[in-house]
Amino acid sequence: MLAANEMEFDMPATRAARRLIPALAATLALGAPALATDLSQMTDAERAAFGQEVRAYLLENPEVLVEVMNVLQERQQQAEAANDQQLIQSHSAEIFNDPNSWVGGNPDGDITVVEFTDYRCGYCRKAYDEVSELVQSDGNIRFVVKEFPILGEASVTSARFAIAVRLTAGDAAYEKAHDALITLRGDPTPENLGKLADQLGLDKDVVLAKMGSDEVTAVITANHALGEALQISGTPTFVVDGTMLRGYVPLDGMRQIVAQQRKG
Repeated sequence: MLAANEMEFDMPATRAARRLIPALAATLALGAPALATDLSQMTDAERAAFGQEVRAYLLENPEVLVEVMNVLQERQQQAEAANDQQLIQSHSAEIFNDPNSWVGGNPDGDITVVEFTDYRCGYCRKAYDEVSELVQSDGNIRFVVKEFPILGEASVTSARFAIAVRLTAGDAAYEKAHDALITLRGDPTPENLGKLADQLGLDKDVVLAKMGSDEVTAVITANHALGEALQISGTPTFVVDGTMLRGYVPLDGMRQIVAQQRKG
């Protein structure tokens, strides 16, 4: 029986070898004209001989597998990027100009960064300081937050509180609530959220009552529908103009992507 790491190597290697067969067939045919390059036209004996030649070639030139797998990976990444660009174009209005999403940074910035976030997500919390630094240090980024709770009831409760704050107290209050929720250490219980509302100078009874409203539910439902359309399965997910970033990206990487988008 193969060990786990051996199985992981063997499976992609086998797939890569299958993709090599047409090219190797042409190469081998030059040295053995009697060997057909169309495997479907080979006899069993010819296929067996050809298989031995392929195996021998790969054993003598294992770097070919690495080269092929790198090319396949690059092509896959290009295909995924092209698909993401199409998704962004198809849903640009909901992504960039949704009136139910808070807009920070420079509202007139030349680059828009949209973050799908979950307050209970460890990587969202890790990205929080770096995204804030990116927006503040750049000075020309329009920053949009999409409430995207996907990690359980505590996530939904936190998102409901943030949305309720925006609906009842406006954008400035939402920003403070967002900053507090992303660093909140305790559970988002009614008691803790009530205390947080007091700390933010809000009417906690009004905010807590608003949390269960259809209006708040509609915002979360719309964001989940958009996330499904964009094939988002985790947080944080960023849209930087025409580029989708599925997962946490360090500050330097974010700056490079912003610079690339500015170059067009």
